[in-house]
Amino acid sequence: MITKSNSYVTFCTLVAIVLAFAGETAFGQNCNCAPNLCCSQFGYCGTSDAYCGAGCKSGPCYGSSGGSVANIVTDAFFNGIANKAGAGCPGKGFYTRSAFLTAAGSYSGFGSGASDVARREIAAFFAHVTHETGSLCYIEEINGASHNYCDSNNRQYPCVSGKTYYGRGPLQLTWNYNYGAAGQSIGFDGLNNPDIVAKDNVISFKTALWFWMNNCHNAITSGQGFGATIRAINGMECNGGNTGAVNSRVQYYRNYCSQLGVDPGANISC
Repeated sequence: MITKSNSYVTFCTLVAIVLAFAGETAFGQNCNCAPNLCCSQFGYCGTSDAYCGAGCKSGPCYGSSGGSVANIVTDAFFNGIANKAGAGCPGKGFYTRSAFLTAAGSYSGFGSGASDVARREIAAFFAHVTHETGSLCYIEEINGASHNYCDSNNRQYPCVSGKTYYGRGPLQLTWNYNYGAAGQSIGFDGLNNPDIVAKDNVISFKTALWFWMNNCHNAITSGQGFGATIRAINGMECNGGNTGAVNSRVQYYRNYCSQLGVDPGANISC
């Protein structure tokens, strides 16, 4: 009788544990994450690769590109740039690896292709980002509000009264026609609300990637070299216009290529 009773109790206990575990798993797999969190393949909420990478069910998942890009843009690589920003920098805490990877998930061509090509492109992108933002310190152009950057001849994306289109974001998006086109592509009102580029970190990175994919991607992936991307971003620096800025961009590019274990290739300078 004692043996039978103990077995019965043990059996009931095991059943209870299994049911409890199953209930917890089912609850977890429902996710119901906050909008800024990813639902992982196992049904739990978070923001790291384990949640937003492979198998991510909902939320700001990295997407087809972001998954492979995440393997290259590691925490160590990204934080190696971001940690150089001082405590008083506006970009401190704004520019995050999670926001970048979420944005990258919307651009399947970025960082794709052969390993060397992908690593070279990512090194080039972050070289310009580092130069433009002072190692992810600045969200907005210094004294940007004092500049108009309104092309009144552009009728497709006309300037809105009271709005300014100075540099904002990782690649310092500038001019009304860029804000208008980027907003139309990404899904925000760039002409009426240019400030969102300095307030929403995912949109901010998306504008940089939008500009990159439209102006720099083919140059670096087709073998034209890093110099061609300098000319695409700020051609006035080339041919003696600002040798110091060119050298800064090139130095960052060489450094990041070294970190990512890839040869920088030819035509490095413009």
